[in-house]
Amino acid sequence: MRAGPTGGRGRPANAVPTRPTTSLARVDRPDGALTARGAVDLLPDGVVVADGDGVVRLLNHRAALMLGVSPDAAEGKPLDDVLAVTNQEGAGWCACVRPYDGLVIRTGVPEQSWVLPTGDEVLVAARIHRTPQRGPITEVAVSLRSGRARARLDRERSDLVATVAHELRSPLTGVKGFVQALLNRWDRLNDEQKKLMLTTVHADSDRLSRLITELLDVARLDTGRLSMHQRPCDVGQLTHRVIDSVRAGAPHRIEYDAPDDLPGIWADPDKFTQVLTNVLENAIRHGADPVSVCAWLEGDLVAVRVDDSGDGIAPEIRQRAFTKFWTTGQRGGSGLGLYLVNGLVRAQGGTVTIDDSPAGGARITMTWPAFGPDAD
Repeated sequence: MRAGPTGGRGRPANAVPTRPTTSLARVDRPDGALTARGAVDLLPDGVVVADGDGVVRLLNHRAALMLGVSPDAAEGKPLDDVLAVTNQEGAGWCACVRPYDGLVIRTGVPEQSWVLPTGDEVLVAARIHRTPQRGPITEVAVSLRSGRARARLDRERSDLVATVAHELRSPLTGVKGFVQALLNRWDRLNDEQKKLMLTTVHADSDRLSRLITELLDVARLDTGRLSMHQRPCDVGQLTHRVIDSVRAGAPHRIEYDAPDDLPGIWADPDKFTQVLTNVLENAIRHGADPVSVCAWLEGDLVAVRVDDSGDGIAPEIRQRAFTKFWTTGQRGGSGLGLYLVNGLVRAQGGTVTIDDSPAGGARITMTWPAFGPDAD
């Protein structure tokens, strides 16, 4: 049974549909001003307005498309007949929500997920209007919003969970395996074997720590809560540390070139290290020897460039490389590296660009605000 103000079909028993009020009527305006219908037709969400008798008085174009009805034909019909959305059990919105029933202090219905006749998800919310002093209901305004945005957000969250599970599984498996071997065969292992296993466990632990830091930074970037501790930094010193650290994890030929009088940069040293580590590891993952790193002063910015000799990134997809979970090739990582690189560099006043390297691979150039007497 469809519920109305008194349990009927969207309006009280024996009620006669009232004439549309002037504020909701479809009035011709020769002066070109918007009518109520024209105004709500501009909204991106569906809007259905019913009067105090549960009769639809206004339906915008977006709602008509969602519900598969004609605005002219829907106006004057019971709300329950027009608002044909159901829950997973097949029950209608009016029957479940009963907007005309309940306490006089009731002012609305929170947003909930419902199903359109087409099977698509729609988010439905309502506002209940009454006469002054908590009197009878005068209008019920219902909004319908496509559930695609929420579905996309849910997919992103699922992708993040899947990425975390995949990326954590590999180092955790290594740590567990080597620790178990050390516990079971400690007396039978020589010092070199023990050292190799402990070194591997240490490297896997560092990888886990970096991944957790990346995930936290992704969350902070998305919510605008990323904190920076910028101060004068020596580019050469930080770059050499990153190169040594990357070489220790994956032996590779990395060449570095920069002028001796290169000024410092104004940056968060931890974030600079994180950015350059991500770029270098990405270059090693997708390219071959050597990887080239160079830095120079460019106006009031210090540019740091990394060239690899891999397959490169096609011009038409370079902007996509800075989105979350974007990977390419057979050895794609978590898909968070370049997203973080772009976000962390821009948060410190710099830029990131992707071009072709002379070796045919990718060239990633990052700029940082210069700091020092040589800066312009």
